Amino acid sequence: MADLQKLQNIATQSRRDIIRMVSNVASGHPGGSLGCAEFFTALYFEVMEHDTNFNMDGKGEDMFFLSNGHISPIWYSTLARVGYFPVEELNTFRKLNTRLQGHPATHEGLPGIRIASGSLGQGLSVATGVALSKKMDGDQHLVYVLAGDGELQEGQVWEAAMFAAHYKVDNVILTVDWNGQQIDGPNDEVMSLGDLPAKWASFGWEVVIMENGNDMENVLATLAEAKAKTGQGKPIVILMRTEMGYGIDFMVGTHKWHGKAPNAEQTENALSQLEETLGDYPA
Repeated sequence: MADLQKLQNIATQSRRDIIRMVSNVASGHPGGSLGCAEFFTALYFEVMEHDTNFNMDGKGEDMFFLSNGHISPIWYSTLARVGYFPVEELNTFRKLNTRLQGHPATHEGLPGIRIASGSLGQGLSVATGVALSKKMDGDQHLVYVLAGDGELQEGQVWEAAMFAAHYKVDNVILTVDWNGQQIDGPNDEVMSLGDLPAKWASFGWEVVIMENGNDMENVLATLAEAKAKTGQGKPIVILMRTEMGYGIDFMVGTHKWHGKAPNAEQTENALSQLEETLGDYPA
């Protein structure tokens, strides 16, 4: 049985990492990163079968792809905390010659990263192709992918959705960070996404709702539900309700911190709201 407090401690420390990383270089995307801390912690520390002795082909293990690559701070923190590379390297985020680019990239050779991402709309296509190749190779492991809800305004997402349903790619689990916000404002004001559960179902996907993606127990239960539905002829989508900026009172629930770093005073305020549970990386 999962140790909920241990997992929450990791998520809380990752939130501290996020704030310090973006504040240190006055650049980055804290909002969505903060909102997805429970998801990344649950996925990497409890749910996925993966190997920190990293190789690009991912054979014989579950694989994860981040489509909304701008939330790289939470992914980098998780990869470091779970053991893919030293935690101290988080201090190089977005600096010259770093392996921790603002959006994930591959040419620096950062363990855990298999594709460059951040050009929105592409991640599901890649994950679907990888999942199909696993099926062809007889590899029973799963492929996970995270996308933002605003990202669903990209047409390529729906091309991939049609492909996955048609070819019964039932070993891929897409999670959509359904926080209702994007860089220019609420989704409903920029371009409404409509009835997402009905839309995905109409595309032939098995739809699972995560009512609270900022509650560790709910995250674990929903991921387990989705995993149980694999292998039944349909791709799986989890619509994960989160709050952008979760954990910081002046950041939560607004698009204004999508891509804005806090100043020194705001950073101090934010860190005061987050317990140092695992130890900060060296400055």
